[in-house]
Formats: sequence, C-alpha cells, structure tokens
Amino acid sequence: MALPCIEQETGRDPRHAVIWLHGLGADGNDFAPIVPELIDADWPPLRFVFPHAPVRAITINGGVTMRAWYDISGLEIAQRQDEAGIRTSIGQVGELIEREVARGVPVGNILLAGFSQGGAVVLSAGIRNAQRLGGVIALSTYLPMAEKTDAEASAANRDVPIFMAHGMLDPTISHALGEMSREYLKQRGYAVEWHDYPMAHQVCMEEIADLRRWMGARLA
Repeated sequence: MALPCIEQETGRDPRHAVIWLHGLGADGNDFAPIVPELIDADWPPLRFVFPHAPVRAITINGGVTMRAWYDISGLEIAQRQDEAGIRTSIGQVGELIEREVARGVPVGNILLAGFSQGGAVVLSAGIRNAQRLGGVIALSTYLPMAEKTDAEASAANRDVPIFMAHGMLDPTISHALGEMSREYLKQRGYAVEWHDYPMAHQVCMEEIADLRRWMGARLA
C-alpha cells in the first residue's frame, strides 16, 4: 500500500521531484516548512514529497509505537539492525519513485532526501535503485547494511551525487559513524560531498545554504 504523503509543488507541472523521509518519531510535516528557505527562484518547478512512515513499536523506547522506517534495538544504532524493516522501507521508496515517473518526472530528475532514520533509508535505497537517480541527500545519518553494499549496489547509481551532512556534537547518530559511512562509500568510488557543523542531531541554516547550492548544481 502506498504511503500517505504531504506534497508541495513550487510551480506548475513539475518535472523534478524530491522525496524526503523524516526521522524517528516525526512525520511528513517535519521538513515541509524548510521548503521556502531551501528553494531558489531560478530552479525549475519541483514537487516535494514528504511521506509518513508507518507506525511501529520501537524496542529501544520500550516498545512504544511511533512513526519509524525500521526498529532500533539498542544504542549502538549500526548493530543488530532491523534488516527486514530497512528493506521494506527501501521498497516503499521504490514505489514513491515509480509514482513520480508515472506522473511525468524522469528518474534522473528525482532526488532522494532524508534525515536520521530517513537518511539511512534513502542512502540504502539510492545505491540499490536500478535506474540512475538525480542525487541522494543524507542528513545526520549513516549507511545501514553497509556490508551488503558490494553485492547489492546498482551499477546505474555508482556515480550518483551524494550530499552528506552531520552535526559534530550529535548524541543520537555519532559524527564518527557518519564519517565511517562517508569513507566506506568514497572507498567504493561514490561521489560524496561531506559537510559537518557544530550542532547536535538537527539541521542548521548553514547546512540549508550548502544544500541549496548543491541542489542548484543538480537542477541547473
């Protein structure tokens, strides 16, 4: 079943799309407010798609239910990963990509974006997608199932542009884990543009400005 989404279009008949996944416990409303601060008047019309993750029980939070792209079982987020949950979410991202294509957006004009858990899913989905995407934006996150990358990565997205950004004071997903994921991808030839900022598990204005510049280069 298709995920419910919030959508914003910056102009009529968009032929570019950004599919943006929120973090644990948030929903599609979380990043919708940054659209006016992020976009540039010179860009072509864009459709921003902000899906809501399914509600599920989260082990580390005592089984409390909340919106999440996969379960988290411990503080070491990259250990004992919920591979089944991650793969289900990768499949749901694939469905959202197909829906944009059906609405007239070429695959190469689609950017995947995500924060925290959502960033982990779009990184995984982007490198596995069978057709070449426009780019991947991974904020305050890491690459899950990293050891499966070599066997499962799609040749089509071996040179997909990746924007990674992280807070140097992040207590939720450590800066070190973000750096390890960046290095893992760069060692495999991925074109990663990395930024870090003196912040915690959040987004800052300097980051939005850097992202605007990076997206502008993709949309030129």
